[in-house]
Amino acid sequence: MRPYEAMVIFDAGADPSAIQGVVDRTLETIRSSGGNPGTVERWGRRPFAYEVKHRREGYYVLIELAGEPQTVNALDRLLSLADEVIRHKVIRLPDRVAGRPRGLDAPEPSASPVG
Repeated sequence: MRPYEAMVIFDAGADPSAIQGVVDRTLETIRSSGGNPGTVERWGRRPFAYEVKHRREGYYVLIELAGEPQTVNALDRLLSLADEVIRHKVIRLPDRVAGRPRGLDAPEPSASPVG
């Protein structure tokens, strides 16, 4: 399984129960497509740098997960169809960031100073 992060920006005016419903459906979609949901961080309301769909702020939620490409496809479809979601982005985390050991092709950093 591969590590991913999904950043979801909800309409700041959406009902909190509607936001929770989309998050719950997201976690269920991850599980049903063979993935493992990780932590869910609620960043709360934050202003945008520029207007997005005529809005100036949104409610941010970060979801960590592990899964296969079909998990990401199912997640992308769900979030694209949710009316409460303004924008979303799913990225694959590099192995070093996800806490997994580096591959054999990556050089080991030198502990000695160059000199």
